[in-house]
Amino acid sequence: MSTRKPLDRPRFWRPQMPSVLREEPQYRLLFTGQVLSILGDRVMMVVLPFAVLAVGGSVGDVAIVSAAQFIPFAVLALPAGVWADRLDRKKILIASDVTRLSCQLAAGILVVTGAAHVLHLALLAALYGAADSFFAPAFTGLLPGTVSPTNLQPANALRGLSFSASSIVGPVLAGFLVAVAGPGGAFLFDAGTFAVSIACLIPIRTRVAAQVLHDEDPDATTTHFLSSLKEGWSEVRSRPWVTSFLGGMCSYHVIVLPAIFVLGPVLAEEELDGARSWAIITAGFGVGCVVGDVLLLRWRPRFALRVASLMLIGASCQAAFIGSGLGEWSIAGLEVLAGICVTGTFTLWETSLQEHVPDRALSRVSSYDYLTSAGVIPLGNLLIGFVTVAIGQHHALLAMTVLGVTVAVAVALVPAVRQLPRAQTVTAVGEV
Repeated sequence: MSTRKPLDRPRFWRPQMPSVLREEPQYRLLFTGQVLSILGDRVMMVVLPFAVLAVGGSVGDVAIVSAAQFIPFAVLALPAGVWADRLDRKKILIASDVTRLSCQLAAGILVVTGAAHVLHLALLAALYGAADSFFAPAFTGLLPGTVSPTNLQPANALRGLSFSASSIVGPVLAGFLVAVAGPGGAFLFDAGTFAVSIACLIPIRTRVAAQVLHDEDPDATTTHFLSSLKEGWSEVRSRPWVTSFLGGMCSYHVIVLPAIFVLGPVLAEEELDGARSWAIITAGFGVGCVVGDVLLLRWRPRFALRVASLMLIGASCQAAFIGSGLGEWSIAGLEVLAGICVTGTFTLWETSLQEHVPDRALSRVSSYDYLTSAGVIPLGNLLIGFVTVAIGQHHALLAMTVLGVTVAVAVALVPAVRQLPRAQTVTAVGEV
């Protein structure tokens, strides 16, 4: 009898579903609904200005509609955090999606039928922004209830990956939709993404253990609104690592991001090859974000916030990258590194909040995060205009880098930031 073993058949590499999706059915529902919804958001970031122009609006009207969508977010961010801690978070998410679906459906029908005016789009954008302001704090509070503690970081990383991939795919899809169906068709597509999100949210059942883990306070939902708001600020102020990092995130959004939103495109137009060069540079950033998100699906640093603070230093160098005077491909290469740092900062920061802030206060604390990030972007964009006029673009970019990096280094040196451990339920499984 032959003793020869049969030859092994060649094994081909097969892509595997991330473990957090295999192991967490509730998160799988949450993630599935959000992937398409996030893609729709990225599509509308490109389409909305063209929709305003298509109905006879001017450049000033584009600014008005964009502001109409943002202002409610800034005004309602903190109250939204209070209500997300007092009410059923899943119901808040569904209500937000239903409202935004209705807004996009109405806008799509008005644009397709030729009945839309700038005022219609501005009013619908304001209602959309109000609903959107309630979604973010409630989502941050809900997510930990859909995964085990050991899968919290991979869940955040995978969501970050969906943002990164959508930032690359969204503009391409937006161009296709506008070419084939016009801006109105893009609105209707976005409405459809909210319908999918609602269908995925309805069957979700969160873990009761998520409340027990954080010693849920039964009185949290019965206190007065203003008392809840004050208690939320007390939760923030009682944690030096939270206040320090909120300062760092505020600095990043006010000082550094205008290099991307304002000066970057202008510099590309004046010194490089315009929109083509800027597309290459932003694509480099998107690739870096994808790489960083994939890395954090597996790598779990023992001191997550310490790593996040170091990555914030790298993220704060973006103004220097943009104003380096290098060619488009060299800047794009530097933006790959920036993308890794930016997505790493946000993922590890959000994970730290979810691991250490009690569930009863998580949405309120996260609402301060949203207010000091998205809420201050217009302020930075406005200030950089005055600074650039006074000292010039390249000097402004250099100053932005010096200030941004200085603040980020200061955050990294705060003992509470450097020494914050991972939650015990996570460290028990063994981290790198």
